[in-house]
Amino acid sequence: MTRCRWTVVGLLFFAVTVNYIDRAVLGVLKPLLDQELGWDQKDYGWMVTAFQASYAAGYLLAGRLFDRIGVRVGFLLAVSLWSLAAMAHAVARSVLAFSIARSVLGLAEGGCFPAAIKAVTEWFPREQRAYATGLFNAGSNVGAILCPMVVPWLAHAWGWQGAFVATGAVGFLWVAAWFSLYHAPETHPRISEAELAYIRKDPPEAAAKIPWLALLRHKQTWAFMAGMMASAPVWWFYIFWIPDFLNKRYGLNLTQSSLPLMAIFFFSSFGGISGGWLSSALLRRGWSANAARKTALLVCSLAVLPVFATPLVPHVWWAVGLVTLAAAAHCGYAANLYTLVSDTVPRQAVSSVVGIGGMAGSVAGMFFAQVVSRILHFTHNNYLVPFALAATTYLLALGLIHLLLPRLEPMPLSDRLTASTRQPQINASRP
Repeated sequence: MTRCRWTVVGLLFFAVTVNYIDRAVLGVLKPLLDQELGWDQKDYGWMVTAFQASYAAGYLLAGRLFDRIGVRVGFLLAVSLWSLAAMAHAVARSVLAFSIARSVLGLAEGGCFPAAIKAVTEWFPREQRAYATGLFNAGSNVGAILCPMVVPWLAHAWGWQGAFVATGAVGFLWVAAWFSLYHAPETHPRISEAELAYIRKDPPEAAAKIPWLALLRHKQTWAFMAGMMASAPVWWFYIFWIPDFLNKRYGLNLTQSSLPLMAIFFFSSFGGISGGWLSSALLRRGWSANAARKTALLVCSLAVLPVFATPLVPHVWWAVGLVTLAAAAHCGYAANLYTLVSDTVPRQAVSSVVGIGGMAGSVAGMFFAQVVSRILHFTHNNYLVPFALAATTYLLALGLIHLLLPRLEPMPLSDRLTASTRQPQINASRP
């Protein structure tokens, strides 16, 4: 059996790594840009909101677009656009100019996870999807590790403008690799019949393109939305505000915060792999998908709770440990949350549902960014309330997911919709 599907995971891993480097550069440079450009917390909050508003739109539009044009072309276009937008930050000077650059970046980066989840759904059988998702999602941590490692050095050598240009340009290397290496399983030049049979070993799914409004009638969509609205804003909080927290609470400058930030995202990267492994291991032991996924989500939700104490601890490395545990638990939670979509949604609608959920998470993140920025502004950078919110949302979301989906049931398709779309889809899928 060939192993082409793991090459796909490698490409997805590097795409997510580049994605997170580009979005995290502004957060790492925030203390420096605060001084040079005179920002306050509300200014920064508007930039974060601009990113997340366009990210929400990009997430939603990309999901539907990739269901239509496919992952190969769609992902290539998305990475090319966000790389250009990342480089454009170098010419911005005002809050408005940075907000515009962040908006374009967010619009293009919104395509990353709908594309990645669709690629995993196409390339992996159900039993391996959570593990594969955890592997590529670890790229978010690697990107967050590399960013504080590389960006301060780039800013020192070439200025903050050079840091934006250099990190943005990396995306075009990935574009070249994706164009040459990625193909659909049925048309891949190096895949064996044995691997293709393994990928397609699950029972065939009904082929149907479901309109967005129809998707919103199904509880599977709302369950994923609930999980995203609770977890995504917290991850944005870690990406965009932890460098500022370390600066305001412990007095760490741009260089001094590099090691703590690297530690947080390095050790938390194992959370996504572990969370995906846990539910996959339970499935291999005979657990139902419902029990395996929700048990993994519960373990991760409980591991997040101690992060509420982060602003209260006296030493920076105690704070780093608490945030690391919470970030690792988030990654495990996300791996299983995304896999709920591939467990319950027809393959042809996976990107659309992930897009809807990503949009919901980004909209929630917009409001969370405004809440955080105003709390910090009026409390003179007291982070107690933001961390308390970050600690509690995961359990609340899991409870709502269970109420909506007591059992993980496939999304039902109407006979009319299935009948009208089945034959064209079957013909189109032939190699």
